[in-house]
Amino acid sequence: MTSAELTPDSTREVRMNEDDFIVSKTDVDCKITYVNKAFCDISGYSETELIGQNHDIVRNNLMPHGIYNLMWEHLQAEEEFFGYIANRNKDNSCYWTLINVTPYYENNTLAGYFAVRRCPTEAALQIIKPLYKSMCDIERTASAEQLLPLSSSVLWQAITKEYQSYAEFVLSL
Repeated sequence: MTSAELTPDSTREVRMNEDDFIVSKTDVDCKITYVNKAFCDISGYSETELIGQNHDIVRNNLMPHGIYNLMWEHLQAEEEFFGYIANRNKDNSCYWTLINVTPYYENNTLAGYFAVRRCPTEAALQIIKPLYKSMCDIERTASAEQLLPLSSSVLWQAITKEYQSYAEFVLSL
């Protein structure tokens, strides 16, 4: 079964340990250059299987394109990104994380991205999961041109009543 074939009903969830920190680094093309032991332990991949692969190797279809688009808007503006992400394991199970991604530089040149993930609270997931499901539902029915605007609209309608940004929303959970 590929990640594209996974559905919310067929995805078994694995929970991170609360004291774990999953760490990875990628180059500017999102090829993985470093993973820590916690990343390997939860994902089921060995370090050798991950290094050199595009980070999409752990991309899960429970994730709306609108959230990834928002993340890339932040990173391209050289800003850090905070968010909730569901990743796919080697056995097609998934795990949820609270992620912080930052661009990193070598000799004043963008060299890649550094990501640290920690275990999200169950209360946060009770809010995030239905929101992301709504975003994914609209993305499945939208045309390619409308996918991101409609998905983003669902997100902003849900959070702008109380928060100025997605980061404020995420950090409040």
